[in-house]
Amino acid sequence: MSVLQALFLGLIQGLTEFLPVSSSGHLVLFQRLMNTDLGGADMLFDLTLHLGTLFSVCVAMKKQIFALLKKPHRKLLYLIIATIPAGLAGVFLGDIIGGIFFGGAYLAIGFAISATLLTAAQICAKKHAGVLPLKFSQAAWMGVAQAVAVIPGISRSGATVAAGIISGGNREEVASFSFLLSIPVILGGFAVQLYKGLSDGTLAQTFALSGGNLGLCVAVSVAASAAAGLFAIKVMQKCISSARYTPFIVYLCFLALACGALKFAGIL
Repeated sequence: MSVLQALFLGLIQGLTEFLPVSSSGHLVLFQRLMNTDLGGADMLFDLTLHLGTLFSVCVAMKKQIFALLKKPHRKLLYLIIATIPAGLAGVFLGDIIGGIFFGGAYLAIGFAISATLLTAAQICAKKHAGVLPLKFSQAAWMGVAQAVAVIPGISRSGATVAAGIISGGNREEVASFSFLLSIPVILGGFAVQLYKGLSDGTLAQTFALSGGNLGLCVAVSVAASAAAGLFAIKVMQKCISSARYTPFIVYLCFLALACGALKFAGIL
């Protein structure tokens, strides 16, 4: 992997993490197209990219993060409960998902599912506008949606926001909770993959073979994803308030068709 490729992937990660278009799907797609080889550490590199967007969400949501520590801790409890499904999926199904979906074979299906979820969310948002505070049931559905979104192509932000809106949640509260939900999942996923990379020797071997280039690539990509993530959060907040997802729906449909064609041609 070159530094320019790392910079490009960092920008892609930052822009697509909070926009409802699936950052993992984009990373798999472009890594396959650019033929970047990390010697088995591809998933760890993807999760490292997420550290940049973790910085973005912590900066953008610092007031909401500090508010979690204030009594009665209702939203903090919701956050913990909603994180459990994705945590279980990552721990028990992570290797299976990595083996099946990170090869790029099912990206078209994932992008199509994301487009369908956004379409449903846009329809529901126009029919009803939730005004009450976030409820436990809405947080729980968002947690389940986040677990499903570990599959590349299914947008985490799109799935969680759609689940919250469809279940009757307030758009602004749903968006805020969706951003907060990304924090424990990113930290947990990175910790698990880091442990695996250290325990099986994959990480040390990859760094040794890269000749120090991987460290520079990681630093560049994390910085790029952090900067792009801040921009994407602002864009997503505006989209949530207006409930206009049509551009993303059209884009996801195009991606689904393009990935299907690339798979048929034997490129993916």
